[in-house]
Amino acid sequence: MDKARTLKLNKEFRRLYYRGRCQATHLLVMYAGKNHLKTVRLGITAGKKVGGAVERNRAKRVLRAAFAAVEDRIQPGFDLVLVARTATPGAKSQEVQRDLEKALGKLGLLRQ
Repeated sequence: MDKARTLKLNKEFRRLYYRGRCQATHLLVMYAGKNHLKTVRLGITAGKKVGGAVERNRAKRVLRAAFAAVEDRIQPGFDLVLVARTATPGAKSQEVQRDLEKALGKLGLLRQ
């Protein structure tokens, strides 16, 4: 699969927040929706509740690393937004990856 493209526009994030399907785990919240493309697009956010700039950046790094590990197993044609939670900066990448796989599985976005 090609490298995932990123979501950058506010309207792309809002479209998933309001029309996408949602799945929450202990370490992240994932919103998913179809994009009518042949690729997966990813957006990552971390609000101020997560912590200061250092914690927010670490949370985004960990989410990005977990996504990279499972990217090849995700069905193409979807936009994903990953929202960090307060426990995300303190978690290891493998823990976040496990939660991400669980959320993707519940939404039916993992390939068999």
